[in-house]
Amino acid sequence: MGLLRPAHVGANGYRYYGKEELLRLQQILFYRELGMPLAEIGAVLDDPAFDLLAALRGHRAALQRRIAQYQGLIQTIDRTIASLERNEAMEDNDYYAGIAPETRERWEREAEAFWGKEAVAAARERARALTKEQVGGLRREMEEIRDAFTRLFRSGAAPGSDAVQAVTDRHYRWVSHSWTPDAAAFAGLGRFYVENPEFRATYDDGTLPGCPEFIAEAMAIYAERSL
Repeated sequence: MGLLRPAHVGANGYRYYGKEELLRLQQILFYRELGMPLAEIGAVLDDPAFDLLAALRGHRAALQRRIAQYQGLIQTIDRTIASLERNEAMEDNDYYAGIAPETRERWEREAEAFWGKEAVAAARERARALTKEQVGGLRREMEEIRDAFTRLFRSGAAPGSDAVQAVTDRHYRWVSHSWTPDAAAFAGLGRFYVENPEFRATYDDGTLPGCPEFIAEAMAIYAERSL
């Protein structure tokens, strides 16, 4: 994309970079870390009005906000660990402290768009009725289901195979602890795993490309065959 050009190219073909180019590379890396697409980075850096010092101060402020958010998430994790170890109750909102309100609102909007407000409200009520022991058991079971899916994906198993469909059946029963999806809703949940970045990362941390699509296909097959 021509984001970084060398200061000059030697007769031997080697590219040489000076201070100006290294500072530009630093900006490219900072903007990428903060989530800006490469095309936008090029437009920002090539803007005649671009101010390097102002950009650096902006990066610093953005990173400070991110640090504060991460510290809040760490505190939430610590409180959750302590409550589980001591078998103590937590307020509903305490489970989500540190997660940006706009992120929580977006998750809720996306869920309601997929399954409707009534289904989301019913799932929320069912979740509130679970004991801490039940929550812990469901969390462990979900980890087992996720591990089984990824293991089968790595093995090259087909989404419609008996082994994959057995895990998918277990996943359906796990989901049914919160709500009981029909065929369309369960297939939609599979698409949600593919399309939603946060849920997608649950099954693909960068080392398993294609795994979310594999699970979504397995869920669609299960919905057609069994629901």
